[in-house]
Amino acid sequence: MTLREHRLHAKLSKCEFWLKEVILLGHVILTKRISVNPRKVKAVLKWKRPINVTEIHNFLGLKESYQNFI
Repeated sequence: MTLREHRLHAKLSKCEFWLKEVILLGHVILTKRISVNPRKVKAVLKWKRPINVTEIHNFLGLKESYQNFI
């Protein structure tokens, strides 16, 4: 199936092909694996200790999304 068959269009000036590394949503996507963006790891290490329920929920949500990489 092609984009044209589904009436979809791609702006080629915004497309990049044959990249070896893509940074997307806090992850580094390589040809053979996915890893956590090192900048995000530094941010987590500097994270202040949670002191209320909302901050604890925020931290637990972050933990859930990165737990497969830790």
